[in-house]
Amino acid sequence: MLRIGLTGGIGAGKSTVAKELAALGAAIVDGDKIAREVVEPGTPGLAALVEAFGEGILADDGSLNRPALAAIAFSDDESRAKLNAITHPLVGARSAELIEAAGPDAVIVQDIPLLVENKVAPMFHLVIIVWVDAEERVRRLVGSRGMAEDDARARIAAQATDEQRRAVADVWLENTGTEDATRAAVRALWADRIAPFAANVAAHRPADGAPLVADAAYDERLVGRLWVTLGADASSVTADGAEAAVVLADGVTVDAVADRLADAGFAPTEPGEFASSDPGRAATVRVERQAGADTA
Repeated sequence: MLRIGLTGGIGAGKSTVAKELAALGAAIVDGDKIAREVVEPGTPGLAALVEAFGEGILADDGSLNRPALAAIAFSDDESRAKLNAITHPLVGARSAELIEAAGPDAVIVQDIPLLVENKVAPMFHLVIIVWVDAEERVRRLVGSRGMAEDDARARIAAQATDEQRRAVADVWLENTGTEDATRAAVRALWADRIAPFAANVAAHRPADGAPLVADAAYDERLVGRLWVTLGADASSVTADGAEAAVVLADGVTVDAVADRLADAGFAPTEPGEFASSDPGRAATVRVERQAGADTA
């Protein structure tokens, strides 16, 4: 299974990218859609929101009045945190159900509006950022969604900055041209990177001829992904120039973590060494046991 995180600022056009990925064969797990499902009338999620924010967030038919909720929840950090504490666990549980149902060979694309803000980028083989500058997003939100300009700007301000998004981006997809151009870029990304990456992960093999594109931000992402993959089985993880060094926890062998690393996109090449399965970026991971550990 290849897991891709898809995100971008509100109004950036993630839905266009997600639709094209779905047409190419990806299983889309849409965070916004799930967020609506878990607060439909009669759900525990809606009951929790009413308890937290009052009955004024309900429409006449008993459904959630989203503009009314937004006016409260996006007014300050405390209210936004309260909203997230209610909805995020519900969205996470439902997302996990959909991923499980997709099967082990699927390409999963999780469309997560707050992927950067919630610091979940290390969970994914790839993170795709869909980008449009803030002023264009305001124009889109006001023009196509009928959102008040002040509301649009408040929502944009509450989300991650472009710099924060760049720090987690494996793919920076600019959605500034026509829809046809964006769809063509997605198709090229699928053919050149996503499909071969998925095939490599399924076969537990490294990418052939992947370019070395080392930068400090990638080193941080590499370390994060290895920590997520290995958890308590690692005692230290460092990276420099797309070369990572992992020291395993006491009693943990390289063989014990090899399949997990391969599933995470780091295929074995020789004893204690793994290479990235991503055709878009080379990386090397060297894994060793703690000094003095029994090597038998």
